[in-house]
Amino acid sequence: MTMSPPVPDPDRPPPARFALDRWTWRETAHLLLNLPEAIVGFVYALLVVSVGVGLSVTVIGLPVLVGGLAGARWLGRVERARARSLLGVRVEEPSPLSRGRRDEGALGWLWSGLKDPVGWRSLLYGFIRLPWGVLTFTVTLVSLFVLWPVLPFITRGLTAVDRALVRGLLSPSDELERRIAELESDRGVVVDTAAADLRRIERDLHDGAQARLVALAMGLGLAKEKLTDDPEAAARMVEEAHGEVKVALQELRDLARGIHPAVLTDRGLDAALSAIASRCTVPVSVSVDLPGRPAEAIEGIAYFTVSELLQNVSKHSGARSASVEVWRAADRLLIQVTDDGSGGARLDGGSGMAGLAERLGAVDGLFVLDSPVGGPTAVTAELPWRDRAPVGSRAT
Repeated sequence: MTMSPPVPDPDRPPPARFALDRWTWRETAHLLLNLPEAIVGFVYALLVVSVGVGLSVTVIGLPVLVGGLAGARWLGRVERARARSLLGVRVEEPSPLSRGRRDEGALGWLWSGLKDPVGWRSLLYGFIRLPWGVLTFTVTLVSLFVLWPVLPFITRGLTAVDRALVRGLLSPSDELERRIAELESDRGVVVDTAAADLRRIERDLHDGAQARLVALAMGLGLAKEKLTDDPEAAARMVEEAHGEVKVALQELRDLARGIHPAVLTDRGLDAALSAIASRCTVPVSVSVDLPGRPAEAIEGIAYFTVSELLQNVSKHSGARSASVEVWRAADRLLIQVTDDGSGGARLDGGSGMAGLAERLGAVDGLFVLDSPVGGPTAVTAELPWRDRAPVGSRAT
């Protein structure tokens, strides 16, 4: 039986040998740079902690400390780049700092900055690097002129500690911490979206159906008073009231459709999206290829995503045709809406694209916009696929 040679780990340098190869020179350069980098990091960390903590009893103390932690993040980024280029350490960048919910304002920003684990670990890295930087600089400099035959072994041993420090303090924290930060941000988006939807429903009821029903009640009251004295006028008023009832019912149906359309509940995405397409001012082709129906929440998000995108096609695109495709790929529900319009759509263009991206991100989805000036425009949305609960089942 033959054994294949081991696959080299790109995150580890080859074994040290009696040769001044490129790895030796890269590691030597890293070790000589340790001292100036360590001095900068230590002085910065000392200033941030002493000034930030010292002023914490004043109004400006906490903002200074938060700003200092943000600066420590930047220094950590510089050190990760140095480790990648000179030591070959594959270390990813941490996720961006969550700035808290929008309704929390400055307090949310302060609290998110103060509890930033990446910033605090970067400060700790700056503190402990100074004695190590002095040691590695001195040993490497002496080895270059005195112990150069064994320089590769010395640099390899010293940089092993550097690699461990970078991985331990400057690499992203575990996936749980990353997901907690994402979920905290997503929770704020969900709360904001739900509050906005409730305000919209309240406004539509107040300005639409409620106002119309009040006018209807007043009209019927007047018709009742005229019923004996002027039957013909009363009949006309009743006829007008009958028309108002029909309009009020239609407004209530439209409002109910905006909350959750009956066709989606009864017949699924294919029929519901076809109904949306039929109301679009642009001819729309719809293709839905799903093995079954996703969970109700995912189905509803997909429906309203397509609904808002087709509204944008009608209002802003100047398109002659559009298409909607929905399919499942592995554990994801994919949606693509395209049009042959003028393009130029942006996430910050005021067409609701940013809100859609936030809503999809809140449920671990993705939103990709490709809209060059001159068109065409293609929007791809991804949602996690979750199977629909069986009819009659109840969550425990």
